[in-house]
Amino acid sequence: MNLSNVLTLLRIVLTVFFVVVMSAQSHFAHSMALVIFALASLTDWIDGYIARRYESCTSFGHFMDPLADKILVAAALILLIPVGALPPWVVILIITREFIITGLRLLALDQGVVIATDRLGKQKTFAQLLTILFYLFLLSAENFLHAPWISWSWRKLGPFLIGVTLFFTIYSGLLYVWNHRKLFYQ
Repeated sequence: MNLSNVLTLLRIVLTVFFVVVMSAQSHFAHSMALVIFALASLTDWIDGYIARRYESCTSFGHFMDPLADKILVAAALILLIPVGALPPWVVILIITREFIITGLRLLALDQGVVIATDRLGKQKTFAQLLTILFYLFLLSAENFLHAPWISWSWRKLGPFLIGVTLFFTIYSGLLYVWNHRKLFYQ
């Protein structure tokens, strides 16, 4: 158990706090959720940096780091449906992709192969985190401001970010399956 693995586990714990806070009816809930989600997202970057910098990559980290990301992202996406940020079909597509890739990783692990996250997978995660942070920021800002830019951003920038996120999510998922298709024949 090294520092990068501890940060991965911390991200899962922060996800629990995020869900509790995001589900609260408090006036400050969205602001607190934004801070917790941003902190959890930051642990993803930090644990990856530490693992690469100090060459402390482990099989646990290769598997749990992307899984912790998926748990955090899925929780946030699901909780953004009731506030109208994301349509349910978008969330279902994203989560389905994540289940498929997790299944592929398990299949690979069963065959003694560890599938590390590639550049496109990292871009996908970045797009997902950015989209979630965007909506959490707007929800937080809405509690304190009633500026027209909030509504405009929600209607115009939000769908654009969702589109970019869907592109990276679907494209990277298809490439993962294609690049590792030999796993299905062994």
